[in-house]
Amino acid sequence: MEEDFEFGSPEEQKISVDRYEEMLRNQDQYFFDAKAFESIIEYYIDKNDPAKALQVAEYATAQHPYESIFLSRKAFLLMRTQQYAEALDTAYKACILEPNSVEICLLKGGIYLHMGEIDTAEELFLKAVELEPDSAEAYFQLGELYQLTGNYEQACVYLKKSLEFNIENEEALHALAFCFDSLGKPEESISFYNEYINNDPYSYVAWFNLGLVYERMERFEEAIDAFDYSILINESFVYAYFNKGNALVNLQKYEEAIEVYKQSFEYEKPSADVYCAIGECYEKLEQMDLARENYKKAVKLDPYLADAWFGIGVTLDFDDRYFESLHFYKKALELEDDNPDYWFAIADARYKLRQFDESVRAYNKVVELSPNDIEAWLDYSSIYFEEQRYDEAIGVMADAIKTNPDAPELYYRLVAYLFANGQYNEALNFLELGLAADPEKFYILFDYLPQLQGNKIIVDIIKKYTDNA
Repeated sequence: MEEDFEFGSPEEQKISVDRYEEMLRNQDQYFFDAKAFESIIEYYIDKNDPAKALQVAEYATAQHPYESIFLSRKAFLLMRTQQYAEALDTAYKACILEPNSVEICLLKGGIYLHMGEIDTAEELFLKAVELEPDSAEAYFQLGELYQLTGNYEQACVYLKKSLEFNIENEEALHALAFCFDSLGKPEESISFYNEYINNDPYSYVAWFNLGLVYERMERFEEAIDAFDYSILINESFVYAYFNKGNALVNLQKYEEAIEVYKQSFEYEKPSADVYCAIGECYEKLEQMDLARENYKKAVKLDPYLADAWFGIGVTLDFDDRYFESLHFYKKALELEDDNPDYWFAIADARYKLRQFDESVRAYNKVVELSPNDIEAWLDYSSIYFEEQRYDEAIGVMADAIKTNPDAPELYYRLVAYLFANGQYNEALNFLELGLAADPEKFYILFDYLPQLQGNKIIVDIIKKYTDNA
C-alpha cells in the first residue's frame, strides 16, 4: 500500500530528489511535474549548493518552458553565482511570460544592484511598490538599497514600512537597528522598538535589538532586562545569552557572566568566541588557571583567534612566566600585527626580561600605532630614564607632547627628566605648562621623583597654581 504524502513534505521532497539523482546517475531523462522541480531546487538552495540548484533549474526550464517560476529561479541562481549578464537576460525572459510580476521586478532590481547600477535598481524596486503597494519585500529591498548607499534616513522609512506589512521580518529589524546606529539616534531607536514590542510583545528579535541599543548606550542594566525577555521568548537564541554576558562583564559581574555564557551551551556547541569571553572573565577574577584553560579551548576551535592566544600570554605574564608569555604574544601578533595592545604586552614582557633594546623597539611600534596612548609613552621613556639615558628619555617625552599637547601627565614626567638631566630652567617652564593644563595632578612629579618635594622653588610654583585653582 502506498503512503500518502502531503505535497511539500520532507518525505515527498526526498523522493523527488532521490529520483532526480537517480536520473543523473543513469544519464537518462525523467519527467518531473513543476511542483516536484520546485521542491528539488529548494532542496539544493537549502543545502547551499547553488550550482546543483541551477542545474535543476536548467532541466526544469527545458521541460516546462512556459513556467516563469523556473526562469526566475534560474536568474536568481545565476545572480548567486555572479553570472550577472546571463542572470539579467534570463530575468527579462521571465518578465515576457509574466510582465506584472512583483517577484520578477524585484529580481531584476537585485541583479542590477549587484552589478552596481544603483539608479536602475531603485527604479525597479519603486516599480514593484507601484505594482503591489502592500509588498513587504519591495519596501525591504528599497530599505536595503538605501542602507547600502549610506542614505540611512531613507532606509529607515522603507524598512519601517516593510515591517508594517510583515512584522515578523527579522532581517528588516536587524537592518533597521544598523541604520539607527549609523544615524546616531539611539533614543529614536528605543522609541521604535518599544512601539514595535507593544504591537508584538513576543518578538524575541525586537527585544534583542532593544538590548543592543541599550548596550551601546552603556545602559547595561536595561540591556540585560531586554536580553532576558528575548531569552524568555526564545530560550535557544544564543546571541541573547552572549550579549547578556557581555553586558554583565561591563558591570564587572564576572561570575554571573560566566554562568550566562555557559547557559548557551545547552542550545549550541560552544564557539571559540564564547570560550574566549569566559577566559577573559576568569582573567578578571585572577583565576588564571581557569582563564588559560578556556583560552586554550578557544584556540583549539579557532587557531586564528588572536585574542585567545593573547589571553594565554596574559595569564602566563600574571604568573611571572614572562618568557613563555612572549611566545603567545607573538602568536597573537602573527595574526594581527597592527594591534597596539599586543605590541604593548610584548614591550612590557621584553622589559621584564631585561631585553631593553627589544622593548624600546616594541614601544616605538605601540606609539606609532596608537599615538594617543599616554601610558605607552610614559613606559617607553622610562626605559631610557632607568638606564640614565636622559637625552633619549627627554626626546621621547617631547615627541609625546607634540602628539598629545593636552596631557598633563606628559609635562610632569618631562619635568622630572629635565631636573635629572640638570636642565633646571627648562624643567620649570614645563612645570608651569603642566600646572596650567591640570594643577591637581602635580603629585605625578613627586611620585616619580620624591626628592623634588624638598625643592622650595618647585613647591612655591605649585602653590601659586593650586591656590588659584
